[in-house]
Amino acid sequence: MQWAFRSLALLLPLFFACAVHAHEARPGYLEIRQTTAESYQVLWRVPAVGYLRLSIRPRFPDRCRVAGDASSFFTADSYMERSTISCSGGLNGQRIRIVGLQATLTDVLVKASLLDGAHWTAVARSSQPWIEFTGSKSLWEVAQIYFLHGIRHILFGADHMLFVLGLLLIVKDRWMLLKTITAFTVAHSITLAIATLGYANAPVVPLNAAIALSILFLGPEIVRSWRGETSFTIRNPWVVAFAFGLLHGFGFASALTSAGLPRADLPPALLSFNFGVEIGQVSFVTFVLLLERSFRVLEIRWPRFAEALPGYTVGSLGAYWTVQRVAILLGGAR
Repeated sequence: MQWAFRSLALLLPLFFACAVHAHEARPGYLEIRQTTAESYQVLWRVPAVGYLRLSIRPRFPDRCRVAGDASSFFTADSYMERSTISCSGGLNGQRIRIVGLQATLTDVLVKASLLDGAHWTAVARSSQPWIEFTGSKSLWEVAQIYFLHGIRHILFGADHMLFVLGLLLIVKDRWMLLKTITAFTVAHSITLAIATLGYANAPVVPLNAAIALSILFLGPEIVRSWRGETSFTIRNPWVVAFAFGLLHGFGFASALTSAGLPRADLPPALLSFNFGVEIGQVSFVTFVLLLERSFRVLEIRWPRFAEALPGYTVGSLGAYWTVQRVAILLGGAR
């Protein structure tokens, strides 16, 4: 579809900027569990690919000291540290900073469990790389936190957005576009809920490889549509969107559960996160449609290579991520 080629050519710098760090949008996670008036057990987790981890870390107030031995280790997709700290006078009212967060696209979700049984959740962002240790949060505050996390995850999750871009390049008319995006939304909402509620799950490393493969799959289909050829995907893009949407839903669930989803606040957190994902997705599609209309009104003409660039971007980045993630999968299987 010519309008999509012209409109999305302007979005390529965004995807290239996110290409190498496709998972930097996954959140960091800091869990603080109070054990005595001045002692806390700390769990720190950040995204990692192989043995490369995101260079951020928590900095506690000067009154805090590490008490006892600390441990650190890598999992399939994360780097984790466990420690116990002792803080003179406790942490109440103190500020905890996340060093290096300003240079990333990610958030850090902070979950605290207090000695009196109270629990609360907060979030540190690049624009505000710190949180204040306070009392419990209301359900409304929890919903706001996970709503914004959902928006950021879809808008800065380059792999999910690239899949939507690929669908836009294949779909031929607006009605089919609506049908296709709706199918993708319904599908990933189903698996997001199923996985978050604990009824099913998918191993993170194979899942990431499969999501990359879904993007690569769209590359040849885009070329076929350019040539005027047809295929099942071109005739029925909503079916393919639904099938791969189920897969991407597990990816969204991985981002949500790895953020330390509070079981007590599960309903508002799940609903608000999913709503945030949908708002981010609809915002992207709407932005593309508005670009298309503005280009049509202004009668802007693009050179042929610029029209082809978005399609080749989908295929090339899909191939790159597939090779990268399969290599990580095979390396971890040794």
